[in-house]
Amino acid sequence: MTVDGSGDSEVVGPRERYRAQMQAEIKQHAWEQIATVGVPALSLKAIAKQLGMSGPALYRYFASRDDLITALIRDAYHGLADALRTASHNGADLAMLAQVVRDWALGNPHRYLLIYGTPVPGYRAPDDTTAIASEIMAMIIGACRRDHTDPSGTPFEAHLDSHRQWAGDDSVPTAVLRRALAFWTRLHGVLSLELAGQFVGMGFDPALLFADEVDELTTRATMGG
Repeated sequence: MTVDGSGDSEVVGPRERYRAQMQAEIKQHAWEQIATVGVPALSLKAIAKQLGMSGPALYRYFASRDDLITALIRDAYHGLADALRTASHNGADLAMLAQVVRDWALGNPHRYLLIYGTPVPGYRAPDDTTAIASEIMAMIIGACRRDHTDPSGTPFEAHLDSHRQWAGDDSVPTAVLRRALAFWTRLHGVLSLELAGQFVGMGFDPALLFADEVDELTTRATMGG
């Protein structure tokens, strides 16, 4: 017996458990393949061969390559969201959330790059994955809002004031949204470059660069500029 997301109990039989186990094994092989050849080269036929099953047999668990990619994206988003949610519930401020993002990214580089790296050619993520991404952004906006001071307006803030539907909450000051975007774009910029190996050979510690970016973002908010 298990408990679903609504808190209600439901009986899960041997067939459902076996299906969940096989889906987990397929996803694990997919992650290993992505680590070796990248997402564009992901092959269900190769995974089926590794598992000793036919291609049609594997399609009983994932109807297509896109279905498998969607499952991987969902898992990746949920992993990061869970880490941020736990930190938020424990009172983490913006700097602490930044460290959570970095720790998760370095611990799960292929998951991070799947959701924040180069888009997969020909693939379009379903709406529910966008909802998980929005939840992650909402936690960042919440942290920005808690220690918000009113900075001077900028041309982009004026533009953002009429292009804020993505935030989902009309009560959030535009300056807070601007700060959340600065946090998100600058930290992902550093992380993406680090995970892509762009800092190798440059002779500095990416962790210190990341910390410096976080310090500048949080200091600017404290000073109101």
